[in-house]
Amino acid sequence: MAGLEKDPRRRSCSSKSESVTEPVTGSSQFTVKGYSLLKAMGRDKYLYSDIFSAGGYDWKITFNPNKCRPSDGVPSVYVGIALASSGGRDVRALFELTLLDHMGDNHFRFRSPESEPGFFVEKARLESSTFLKDDCLIIRASVGVVTTRLEVEGAKQDSIAVPSSNLGQGLKELLESQLGCDLVFRVGHETFRAHKSMLAARSPFFRAQFFGPVGDPDLSEVIVDDIHPSIFKAKLQFIYTDELPDVHEIMGSPSTYSSMSTEATNVMQHLLVAADLYDLDRLKAFCESKLCEELTAASVATTLALADQHHYVPQPIDNNDCGVFACLFMEHWEGHLNVA
Repeated sequence: MAGLEKDPRRRSCSSKSESVTEPVTGSSQFTVKGYSLLKAMGRDKYLYSDIFSAGGYDWKITFNPNKCRPSDGVPSVYVGIALASSGGRDVRALFELTLLDHMGDNHFRFRSPESEPGFFVEKARLESSTFLKDDCLIIRASVGVVTTRLEVEGAKQDSIAVPSSNLGQGLKELLESQLGCDLVFRVGHETFRAHKSMLAARSPFFRAQFFGPVGDPDLSEVIVDDIHPSIFKAKLQFIYTDELPDVHEIMGSPSTYSSMSTEATNVMQHLLVAADLYDLDRLKAFCESKLCEELTAASVATTLALADQHHYVPQPIDNNDCGVFACLFMEHWEGHLNVA
């Protein structure tokens, strides 16, 4: 229509689609041990296999050793397949049930009819066959669920391109602009402003400090004595962006090496302690991962000393890492021992 401008975010393009109907299969093997002891079971008692998936639905193999074949009343065992969950939806499926002998050479196979999701085998026939050996029976089931999906090439006409998330960048800019800040941190000779609601949302420590049973929601100033300003700034940036700050940016020097320098390792160690103090588990995991990548005898020793100083308990780590950690620690301190 005249006078109307098309939304620049919209793009027109052609597309092709096709409907594909096919079975999505799944299988399971169920071993019944102690067959002779099952004869004391009631006729309405069933054994069930573990649940397995096929086509987005859960299935299980069913077995009853004490049934009678409906057509002639002959004592039989029943082997079937059952739907464990469907979410109230109709399911179209094909199935195959197989009795396996213990040599893997012979099998008795039954494919799904229209009426019954299973089959009967005369007890006398089964008990004299190679399918039953050492009082054990092996059943295999395969299920194919008929599914229909739509495959589309290209995008729908006039679809709108959705930009990627920039939430972290937006919150970082909010922190840097100090817009709406209601709290001041005094760390050494530096001052940092922040939002109590953001801090409480990200840190259990701050949540308790501001809004806990003994917290003060009107608190407007906090003095921090035990963290260096650069470390506190990095921790604050992580709270807002959920991203590990660049170590060299914290140090105020450019990154010239792929591995961390001694100074950079020291920064990461202190950031780890800060993360532990303020209950920032994700930041702790980041720091621990970085430190494990750069393990040396010296860094192990200083990390242990720092951990002891701040009563820090590290996250559980892989046994291999523990072994490397311990060996490096011993190597470092043995070099400082004077043996008489």
